[in-house]
Amino acid sequence: MSTDFQRARILLGVRLRELRTEAGLTVRDFAARCGWAPSKVSKLENGKQTATVADLDAWAAAAGQPECAAELHGRLAGLESTYRSWRRQLAAGHRAAQDALGAQHERTTVFRGFSAAVVPGVFQTPEYARSVLTRYAELHGVTRDIEGAVASRMRRQEGLYLAGRRYRVLVAEAALHTRICTRAVLADQLDRLMSVNGLSTVELGIIPLTADVRIGIGDDFWIHDDRLVIAETWHTEMWLDSADDIALYAKVWNGLSEGAVTGRAAHAVIARTRAAIGF
Repeated sequence: MSTDFQRARILLGVRLRELRTEAGLTVRDFAARCGWAPSKVSKLENGKQTATVADLDAWAAAAGQPECAAELHGRLAGLESTYRSWRRQLAAGHRAAQDALGAQHERTTVFRGFSAAVVPGVFQTPEYARSVLTRYAELHGVTRDIEGAVASRMRRQEGLYLAGRRYRVLVAEAALHTRICTRAVLADQLDRLMSVNGLSTVELGIIPLTADVRIGIGDDFWIHDDRLVIAETWHTEMWLDSADDIALYAKVWNGLSEGAVTGRAAHAVIARTRAAIGF
């Protein structure tokens, strides 16, 4: 877990402890007021568990200071502005999460992206996007609004045809083989990938399975100009805007790019994979 994230969670826990002790309540008594196990109170106070909005409302009420709920919400919002739980994001629907990404795409001129396991969303066909979004929705137990998310993702691809935009995208060869969809859908997706490889706005790099690389392949990320990094893990999407974080991800992208092939060589890797599928 990020040191910055953990530090922010600990500071929120310190404030929660202050409210409990000001109320003159022990951990056990406070837990009883909230209807929780004492261990939950301890975890929240020690920064070992991330509070929900409902937890903070209950905490402020149990401490006899309901007016502090807004302050606690602000602290939580500050913590989550950088580290956005997928489960919490998807509670508002898949389309809302895709629209938030779309807003950032509209502000960006130069993209540097990396995808390890699937074809990047900005190059996906509707059928492939539907398969990917459905699988990840099932993982998080939130399967509604898939069609809205697909439509939002497709609108984001309009940027591929805008003069002045530049998409410098690295894709691990393994992503070309990932059967997260049917063979027919994957075949169409690889055809699409070969077509976008010829766009003037796109510089596509494929990192072959046998490539010599300076750095191990890790999580997916996108660098938006030099102002924002959006990186993904299984449970969290991170929005990082500090100069140090942006410089680190730029260094990672540069290291990965050294193992990539582009242009006709990239086309050849995709075509070879496409031919093996058939159809």
